[in-house]
Amino acid sequence: MSVAERRSFVDPCDAEMSVRRQCELLALNRSGYYRSLLPCRESEANEELMKAIDRQYIQTPFYGSRRMAIWLKGQGYAVNRKRVMRLMRKMGLEGQAPGPSTSKPHPEHKVYPYLLRGLEITSVNQVWSTDITYIPLRQGYMYLAAVMDWHSRYVLSWELSNSLDSEFCVRALEVALRRGKPEIFNTDQGSQFTSDDFTSRLLGNAIRIGMDGRGRALDNIFIERLWRSLKYECIYLNEYENVPELLEGLKWWFGFYNEKRPHTALPGKITPRSMYEKCLIS
Repeated sequence: MSVAERRSFVDPCDAEMSVRRQCELLALNRSGYYRSLLPCRESEANEELMKAIDRQYIQTPFYGSRRMAIWLKGQGYAVNRKRVMRLMRKMGLEGQAPGPSTSKPHPEHKVYPYLLRGLEITSVNQVWSTDITYIPLRQGYMYLAAVMDWHSRYVLSWELSNSLDSEFCVRALEVALRRGKPEIFNTDQGSQFTSDDFTSRLLGNAIRIGMDGRGRALDNIFIERLWRSLKYECIYLNEYENVPELLEGLKWWFGFYNEKRPHTALPGKITPRSMYEKCLIS
């Protein structure tokens, strides 16, 4: 199980077993567990704006900060572009380009070419991809990373974090690699994915690295569709109060998505897990 999944088993209200003992049994760092329960915070007004931006961005991922500011003003918000740009960057959205970008590439990190143009995806473990999305809570917010197999749309792993560093992306990658390895791993040019910690694990497994072009929302279209489904089917419906509630909700939804929810883009509308396992056997 991922770190996020193991953390979801910790019950701070358990009268018979302390949090310390639960963390020991689950091989978790106790201080890391407590830190993971603290969502990122902004002012109440800014958090309301960020939720509005998130909902609109799911609908129009080509909106940069200029168009988003115009849309927000049309909804009655008193904002300027500079404020919208800062909040979009905080959320992991690039405010000056037409597509999503979790962050700008680090100037000292290597950026790899895009490898998927014109490529026919015909088998599982041919192409995997990853991305990060902003997850609103009733008060505060978190970041979610997931790794997906393109052919089956199967979500191989996911991790939650209150920081946009590379650590939780590396954790998600390591969990996914326990299932196998792809020929190509596709990401955006964010500093999390161009970091040595991330790319060294791919290169060490002889995996080719491909990266989206700057500002190209459609280069990673399947995982963008995943975020849309997650937001509308889980996040927006529940308005989770805190991180433990969010973890439980995500655990349920990803299980539902992988194993029970018919996927209309797959042959026979089978589930992603069924498609992934079927292709592994054949």
